[in-house]
Amino acid sequence: MKRVFVIFAMFLVLTAGYSFAQTGGMMGGQKGEMEKSQMMEQKEMMDKEQMMMDMKEMTQQMSEMIQKMSGMMKDMSSDQMKMMSKMMQDMSRQMHEMSLTMGKGTATKHKMKTMKDQMVHMQERMAEMEGNK
Repeated sequence: MKRVFVIFAMFLVLTAGYSFAQTGGMMGGQKGEMEKSQMMEQKEMMDKEQMMMDMKEMTQQMSEMIQKMSGMMKDMSSDQMKMMSKMMQDMSRQMHEMSLTMGKGTATKHKMKTMKDQMVHMQERMAEMEGNK
């Protein structure tokens, strides 16, 4: 009877050990994948200092565009006013996105590139409006 009990106890210990090893191995793999994913995500995040410099630059560009717009408003046709209105809506949207990004304190490189591209597009439209003056 003692032998059966000892064999049964050893069987339980081995089974429990094997079970623990399997579970631990799977969890370790999942943990490794999560860490790898987080590291990749952090790589994609911009450096805060760079983000602040980019935001400052975009804000200065917006300020210059607003000054140009105020000078252009004197003698505008209704078509030009419509273009100006659309431009102001786009600028407002851009400012809102910039504000949300600043509130978070971080931005992905992709997000910053998108905002910069939108800014370039607005500047091109502004140059076109100045040419139609």
